[in-house]
Amino acid sequence: MAPVIWGLDLSEMQWGKFKSSYMFNKVYHLRRTKMVVYQIAMIFCVVSESLGTAALSHYVDQEDGITSRERFAGEFNNDFIGIMAYNIFVGVSIATIFGAAFFFDLFWPERHESKSVRLAWKICSVLACILAFGDAVAMTVIVATQSAHVSGVDEATKERIIDQNKKPTLIYRKNAYAITSVVFLWIGLCATTASTIILWKSHQHDDEFGPKSTHIREKEAAEPDVESSGEQTGHTTRVASEAPQIRNPQTVTNTATLDANIHESP
Repeated sequence: MAPVIWGLDLSEMQWGKFKSSYMFNKVYHLRRTKMVVYQIAMIFCVVSESLGTAALSHYVDQEDGITSRERFAGEFNNDFIGIMAYNIFVGVSIATIFGAAFFFDLFWPERHESKSVRLAWKICSVLACILAFGDAVAMTVIVATQSAHVSGVDEATKERIIDQNKKPTLIYRKNAYAITSVVFLWIGLCATTASTIILWKSHQHDDEFGPKSTHIREKEAAEPDVESSGEQTGHTTRVASEAPQIRNPQTVTNTATLDANIHESP
């Protein structure tokens, strides 16, 4: 028997639930919307994080190459490295929050959660939006307006060591990884905001009506009525069949008169 942790039956974790026929069914309220939007938020933010990590790694390697060639030379790229490191944190946070929401809704759509747990979901979703918005604005400004620069050496030496290192470019907005990371982050921000709205609306519906869709609840409510009606119909039929058969009163009277005439005749 599978263990139960925090009221969640681990036997419900089945590979078959990843089938589209189950994942995108219409049984639960906003299920298909959540399955799609949550994944968009996670995927785009994680891709932005990955591209940013690659760009960050390139600039760190470039800085190491410059300092190894010239002892007194140094490259300033702390603004880019800082925002990309923050972007990694944001991507992991969003993937954790909405990834957990995705799997919980997939495996345990009818789970019971306390008020404190529901409040934690809402706070974390709003916090994810705030973090992603700050990340997107800061990254856009830095990539669009800033650039790395080499210091500690004269112009001739600077040009020489930059030419020796070549990639990446010191101008952030000309770095394809950086630009793509910004674009994916903005899309992820929009999906994260939509995911937060959907999560709040889903919780509101669950608290009032339960997790199931309206048409499913109406269907389930109608089924007992149909069964009850069937039982009543069957009972009426049985009573009718068991009741004694009564002939037409006129027929009974005519029969009695005929019998009397027969007995009176000589």
